[in-house]
Amino acid sequence: MTDALKRLSDEGVAIWLDDLSRKRITSGNLAELIDQQHVVGVTTNPSIFQKAISAGDGYEQQLTDLATRKVTVDEAIRMITTADVRDAADILRPVFDATEGQDGRVSIEVDPRLAHHTDATVAEAKQLAWLVDRPNTLIKIPATKAGLPAITEVIGKGISVNVTLIFSLERYRAVMDAYLAGLEKAKAAGLDLSKIHSVASFFVSRVDSEIDKRLDAIGTDEAKALKGKAALANARLAYEAYEEVFAGERWAVLDKAHANKQRPLWASTGVKDPAYKDTLYVDDLVAPGTVNTMPEATLDATADHGQITGNTIAGTYEQARTELDAIGKLGISYDDVVQLLEDEGVEKFEASWIDLLNSTEAELKRLAPSEG
Repeated sequence: MTDALKRLSDEGVAIWLDDLSRKRITSGNLAELIDQQHVVGVTTNPSIFQKAISAGDGYEQQLTDLATRKVTVDEAIRMITTADVRDAADILRPVFDATEGQDGRVSIEVDPRLAHHTDATVAEAKQLAWLVDRPNTLIKIPATKAGLPAITEVIGKGISVNVTLIFSLERYRAVMDAYLAGLEKAKAAGLDLSKIHSVASFFVSRVDSEIDKRLDAIGTDEAKALKGKAALANARLAYEAYEEVFAGERWAVLDKAHANKQRPLWASTGVKDPAYKDTLYVDDLVAPGTVNTMPEATLDATADHGQITGNTIAGTYEQARTELDAIGKLGISYDDVVQLLEDEGVEKFEASWIDLLNSTEAELKRLAPSEG
């Protein structure tokens, strides 16, 4: 093992785990990762919960109780997932206290079927915050067009938010705008801005997966030379946008009111193409004030052979723009790619949620007590 995770943390990157299960909580594994691997947060999503609950480890007793009470499948899922998030939040509470609320956070997502419904998303976010009832929770809201006003409304109520499924630079700027608008609402309502936190989850590997596929289809030497460039370029330009927005006059007013910056979070950092180094989206996206949420395989790979050499985003903006421009000149539409990825992201989470509903419903029926 190297000291790569410590170096990464020392560079100002918060290391979060992109996974959660009851077994990870009850076995002491999560506490061990916090203690030994510099993990200071946890993210979840519908796919993660579907995998955890389908595996069955540790959920039998609660499912039996829920079946006995004859709860609906939707209620059962919320009781199970919020229990896991609550327990993980308690394990991370010392980190939350030590970092004054910056880290020690656990994220839980609104029902993905609500991604295009603003009012329902706001209502669900409020309900989740109430159900988990821990100050170190982040409610995940997708960065769809309907999600943007929901972000403002939820932040305005003093609820901390993880904005998810961000792929484009334009949408990322809209997300930051929604966050600032929410802080302004909270300030007008007399809320303590220092207690409100947010991260903006900018997805990385999926950008390369889609653009590389299109570069392969073109097949020229020029196209092949651009493979593996798009995701890093996109993320680095997102960090440039973050630096601009949080150095502006609008932010300065909120900063004086003790507001917290909305940190960029690098999501989808597991490498999909075996031709690339497995720590690519960690080693090459190091900058202060960021979060990198990693699947366990990426966390382990970084611990073993990550190459953390200081800030790898500073000074890259011109090159990043050149690379994205070159991809565009080959006829690959950036706007088309990022919209496709957003649509697919919502669809994948919705499909995972429906799988979770179906498998949980089957378990509730199996465990239901016989009548009489």
